[in-house]
Amino acid sequence: MASVGANSIHNDSQVDQLAYNFDRTLPTSPSTSPPTQNHEFKKPLPPHGALSHGAVRQPSLCKVLSDTPDTTAPNSPRMLAGLADDLGSLAKIGLPKRQNSGSSTPRIRPTTLDIPGLTKSKVSPDGRIASRDVGAKLVIVMVGLPARGKSYITKKLARYLNWLQHDTRIFNVGERRRARKATLLLPEPDHMDQSASFFDPSNREAAHIREQCAMETLDELLDYILDGNGSVGILDATNSTLERRKTVMKRIRERAGPDLNVLFLESRCLNEQLLESNMRLKLSGPDYKDKDPVAALEDFRRRVALYEKKYVPLGDYEEQNEMPYIQMIDVGRKIISHQIKGFLMAQANYYLLNFNLAPRQIWITRHGLSQDNISGKIGGDSDLSEEGVRYARALTRFMNHQRNEWELRQIHKMQHSHFPPQPGDTTPPNPHYEPNNSAYPHSPEASDAGTPEEIPQKPFCIWTSMLKRSIQTGQFFDEEEYDIKQMRMLDELNAGIMEGLTYSSIASVHPQEYAERKKDKLHYRYPGPGGEGYLDIINRLRPVIVELERMTDHCLLIGHRSVARVLLAYFLGLKREEVAELDVPIGVIFSLEPMPYGVRTKFWRFRPEDQWFYEDPDFKLQRDEKDML
Repeated sequence: MASVGANSIHNDSQVDQLAYNFDRTLPTSPSTSPPTQNHEFKKPLPPHGALSHGAVRQPSLCKVLSDTPDTTAPNSPRMLAGLADDLGSLAKIGLPKRQNSGSSTPRIRPTTLDIPGLTKSKVSPDGRIASRDVGAKLVIVMVGLPARGKSYITKKLARYLNWLQHDTRIFNVGERRRARKATLLLPEPDHMDQSASFFDPSNREAAHIREQCAMETLDELLDYILDGNGSVGILDATNSTLERRKTVMKRIRERAGPDLNVLFLESRCLNEQLLESNMRLKLSGPDYKDKDPVAALEDFRRRVALYEKKYVPLGDYEEQNEMPYIQMIDVGRKIISHQIKGFLMAQANYYLLNFNLAPRQIWITRHGLSQDNISGKIGGDSDLSEEGVRYARALTRFMNHQRNEWELRQIHKMQHSHFPPQPGDTTPPNPHYEPNNSAYPHSPEASDAGTPEEIPQKPFCIWTSMLKRSIQTGQFFDEEEYDIKQMRMLDELNAGIMEGLTYSSIASVHPQEYAERKKDKLHYRYPGPGGEGYLDIINRLRPVIVELERMTDHCLLIGHRSVARVLLAYFLGLKREEVAELDVPIGVIFSLEPMPYGVRTKFWRFRPEDQWFYEDPDFKLQRDEKDML
């Protein structure tokens, strides 16, 4: 009997240990209120035999202010099989079973990656992050004083992540605040305006409205992540105090538990010229639109001064609590990263490391008319036609002309931009950090330059694919004046077994494949060796996009229809369903100039009669109605 009792105690201890380990893997239920303390603690290991089979264990308390759990790979339930013959024994002590892969219940997520077009699973056949995989999703919380480029960074980051097919949305607290102010029926019209007094900490009524707007916006973001199809939600607000960031983290943990990844992203401006440029650009925003610029600038400076009183940059507190963050200084001059975890967080960090605001132009065009274009064949590696060669010669002359015109415009802008601004300045300078101020077009030292020869000519890159029709389109550029490079990433989409066929032939020989592609071109992949789809084009163009964001030089990309579609989709932030249907005719050049507020776009058409290009102000991006005909 003694041995039986000993065995019983031993078994009880095993079950207690088993239940404790399993309990540690469980996320906090959304209905369970987390602790309100700002410190963290761990539950001590229960002594052997301390719990009976009938005892119900409460879920472990999550970290209140830590944005990720200790690890995204929990104590796997697989180890439980070695300790218990049957998971049914867990039910005896009130513990649930792990949900199977077909369940819609949120689950604990191991470290993983989801890339549409490159991965798929039972719960995610298209490779996108499954709705229930909360641990694979990401919330980005912006931090920083006004006029530090936060909104610009969020827009570019959201555009990049959406282009990679990860559903991303920006939730702007300022927009809700302005909308709330417009609906308030106040006895005094100017009592609650958006001037600096609204942001004074001593203004309790305004502080309550700001706090309410921030939490409502955060709840909308969490609805998108937890209940919608969102993968990344970006909270665009100042969040400049430690108290506000603690409140944000508390709300996230209350609603999402410990598994949802949170990344704090701070933008700081230490360069005075960059900060001055940002402030002047802010005056064209909704808070100061149509107001006197001198008075508006003074009011905005007072608003920033009020924020600075309680401003606490990211750093010591976040590191002590193992909270991931990225700190951008001077919009990319310096990047500080801490505890970057998870695939999406790493993607964001990688993108932000290749970030600059240098004035430059990016040109995109298809190759000249090829022999296969004349015959209607897709794919292949044909030569240019005679008309295509004429296009190549004209393209070279046009780029030489545009390169010189751009330099003259920069000199004019340089001569009419000052720090601080002076009467007659036509436009705020581009907020671009340049360590060598003597060569910086917006510096006081450079403002007296009078001729183009006094400023070094900006380098110009020509990138082609490795197919003959693209290489031949760039053959007339002088390699002493241009950096010419061939890239396999810019090759046309490979049509697999249908290479060299016409669309009419595909429709008759492969009617089912033709119908499937016409129904959903974005997700369709051509069958056969080397066959590709648009998601493959997106993934192989990723390093090209990152390089274009990193470099400060001009660049002309001579590609193909699928490549031009995907590149334009990124720079212009097109919707997912528009990417594979975009009309990109031969003979059109797309001019893209990154600006502080987005991308300035122009369209140029080739006119064969006089072998030159003319700007087409009426050109509109639209669906290609003749595609696949």
